[in-house]
Amino acid sequence: MRKTVLAMAFAAALVAAAPAVAQRASLADRVTVLEQQAANNQGNVDLLNQVTQLRNEIQALRSQVEELQQQNQQLMQSSKAQYLDLDGRINRLESGAVVPPAPGAAPAPAGSKPAAPSASAKDRPPAVYGDKGAIAKSGDERVAYDAAFNALKGGDYVESARLFQAFIETHPEGAYTPNALYWLGESYYVTQNYQMAQLQFQSLLDRYPTHDKAPGAMLKIGLSQFNQKQVEAAERTLADVSTKYPGTDAARTASDRLNAIQLGRLR
Repeated sequence: MRKTVLAMAFAAALVAAAPAVAQRASLADRVTVLEQQAANNQGNVDLLNQVTQLRNEIQALRSQVEELQQQNQQLMQSSKAQYLDLDGRINRLESGAVVPPAPGAAPAPAGSKPAAPSASAKDRPPAVYGDKGAIAKSGDERVAYDAAFNALKGGDYVESARLFQAFIETHPEGAYTPNALYWLGESYYVTQNYQMAQLQFQSLLDRYPTHDKAPGAMLKIGLSQFNQKQVEAAERTLADVSTKYPGTDAARTASDRLNAIQLGRLR
């Protein structure tokens, strides 16, 4: 009997304890869920902080980009102003340097007409030595040369080209032949026939590399190349002028024109 009573009491205790165990299990699950939610909330906060940081960094980068764009614009404007100033100075040199004995002319910007020789142009006659027959022959040569040069000064470039070409054919080894070759090239250059101009300047340079017009001829070869869109060849030729004829007006003008071409690429 006693054992039976104890067994019944123990069973009653178990039945009474079951709801408490179930309640503790339910609370543990709820705590777990709450912890997960808290972790998720913290993750959302961290993610929000990261997004905010990224936005701040993007804004800072945008500011830097805007500043760089402004600096680049200022640099382009400055480079363009320098180019225009240099180009203007070269054009002023050209207007007064097309016709001197040792020309140092530079062409106008692409698309504009080169400056023409002025009516007051003068050409230094070459010295002539020898017997009276040679001097007399030189006199006849001078008459033909002056006729061609006067046509050039008068702006009749077609006629000056014809007369200089006739002079060269008549006096292929004359005292004035180097000058005639140069001014024949100028007659073509002024009318923008750059290919024919280059041929005459090259002929002068090949035949008379030490003549006082050789530096100007080499300069004009480079300028003719530039006007024919042969930019790399023009740059090499203009650089060579300073190497082969240092200290000359042509070398200084070639250096200025080379710098202008390179600056022009920044526009």
